[in-house]
Amino acid sequence: MSAEKVNLGAELAIRSLVERAPLASSLAAAYKAAGFRLALVGGPVRDAILGRLGNDLDFTTDARPHESKKILNAWADNTWDTGILFGTVAAKRGDVTVEVTTYRSDKYEEDSRKPEVEFGDTIEGDLSRRDFTVNAMALELTGAQPEFIDPYGGLDDLVKKVLRTPVTAQQSFSDDPLRMMRAARFASQLNFDIAPDVSEALAAMAGRISIISAERIREEFIKLLLSPNPRIGITILVESGLADLILPEIPKLKLEIDEHHHHKDVYEHSLTVLEQAIAQEERLGGPNLVIRLAALLHDIGKPKTRNLIPGGGVSFHHHEVVGARLTKTRLQALRFDNETIEAVSTLVALHLRFHGYGDGEWTDSAVRRYVRDAGELLTHLHVLTRADCTTRNAKKAERLAHTYDSLEERISKLAAEEELSKIRPDLDGQEVMQLLNIKPSADVGKALDFLLELRLEHGPLGKERATDELMNWWRSRRRS
Repeated sequence: MSAEKVNLGAELAIRSLVERAPLASSLAAAYKAAGFRLALVGGPVRDAILGRLGNDLDFTTDARPHESKKILNAWADNTWDTGILFGTVAAKRGDVTVEVTTYRSDKYEEDSRKPEVEFGDTIEGDLSRRDFTVNAMALELTGAQPEFIDPYGGLDDLVKKVLRTPVTAQQSFSDDPLRMMRAARFASQLNFDIAPDVSEALAAMAGRISIISAERIREEFIKLLLSPNPRIGITILVESGLADLILPEIPKLKLEIDEHHHHKDVYEHSLTVLEQAIAQEERLGGPNLVIRLAALLHDIGKPKTRNLIPGGGVSFHHHEVVGARLTKTRLQALRFDNETIEAVSTLVALHLRFHGYGDGEWTDSAVRRYVRDAGELLTHLHVLTRADCTTRNAKKAERLAHTYDSLEERISKLAAEEELSKIRPDLDGQEVMQLLNIKPSADVGKALDFLLELRLEHGPLGKERATDELMNWWRSRRRS
């Protein structure tokens, strides 16, 4: 790399660091006073050059972890050392969070899920073990002047928008197989290509991802999915074979299509639905993991339910039911939390409900049930349903959008009239027990279910009518 580029990279990084993270200089001074070196490293250097440095900063040092802890205890407002066995001590001062890691080189033994950590003595050795060259740049802060360190051409690769490894891709992925997931994730986050040798290594070594824990895979996949362009990363996962091992339902969407049994490309459709859902995320307050998972997974029941119709055509009866079950199983395998699992599987189960709406033939009762079943996920369901229209027929797309507009208008009208988001029986459990002169029992639950059905069917009944209906129901049960 030319001296001019090195100087440019250093200038951009230093300017960004001074503007966005002035506390870094005081931290460097603290390390220097203790006789140690400190350098900004990895993603923050990359982001500093790109002009988007955040408040989470990563540093590397020749100080051993216990020395870093002493320095950070004196410098920071708060410190924590949960990663100290891996050489990392974290701290927060003001609104800036820092992680300081001793020079190290991690690698996995052939069948181990845990990396072996070895501390090093030089920053160049530390950088050689980084995942990609664009993350293997450093800005040394404890010299007379800040020094830009880029032994593997990361600045060139940053300019070219390509992901390349500091050492051979085979060695890098062997040392830490999770880097294969990171290749897909960074490609999505940065809108970068991956170098040919990286692509080849991904395909050749995909099976090695099996030694990585589900939790670490999940975290990388979440970052990929919440990136600006998840299609890029998902495509890399599928084409490399990684998806076959961590999310096999997605490549299975590439259903074979013959001349007699035409249907849309389910895999391409799912990626388009994901993109169209992302385009509507302002309704959900910004990037939303639940809607992105639901959009990607909404049709994963189709491969198991595909039925070739004699004479041509294809059906996927009940694929939403099968898909919801598969979604729950897959997200559990990836160790997602229960709330996310339930939300995503519920949306997958409900994603076809609107298609029974026709041209607006639903009764008010059906609209209430739609809202009740969606619950707190109603806006998510609105987004998913609208995103699920990928037809190239402009008139059909316009008609579906108009029809859904009318459904949302009906929901808004009923909501204003009936507090639709809080649908509940007109009588509570205590009132039911008093009226029926019964103690807490299964009969109370059955009575409340009866009243809820009436509420859904007819709207608010009021206390008087609800009491009459309840007493009639109770008398008819006792007679039978």
